[in-house]
Amino acid sequence: MPGLEDLYREIILDHYRTPRNRGELPPPAQHAEGHNPLCGDEITVYLDVDGDVVDDVKVSGQGCSISQSSASMMSAAIKGKSVPEVRALVRRFKGMMSIETDGEEPDENVPLGDLEALQGVVKFPVRIKCATLAWNTLLEALDSPAPDV
Repeated sequence: MPGLEDLYREIILDHYRTPRNRGELPPPAQHAEGHNPLCGDEITVYLDVDGDVVDDVKVSGQGCSISQSSASMMSAAIKGKSVPEVRALVRRFKGMMSIETDGEEPDENVPLGDLEALQGVVKFPVRIKCATLAWNTLLEALDSPAPDV
């Protein structure tokens, strides 16, 4: 019988092989680019925020299976959520990755769903940057003003 680790590995591989929300959004979408110079991962996150809700999200880029599957899982997890819910999810995910969350405690009640599959990355400190690249880029996109059309 497959164990939890095998299930997590399958979730990560599924998101790597069949990424969700792949592509770009046209202006006036907010966007940010992130890269990890240690391993060459590159991520661009595009957001369509209507009022206080992430209506749509697209992700493009290239990199290792961890960075790309994390970006895919992130995009699926934030679509349709309010900006405060997205920020709470970012804190919760970074908390799971043992990353400082800017002084705010992660809310343990925020469900991670498939994102829990990435918790094993914590055992490999050099890969934490791979897993959190999309999340840091997401925060940059949220904080960037929508471009004028």
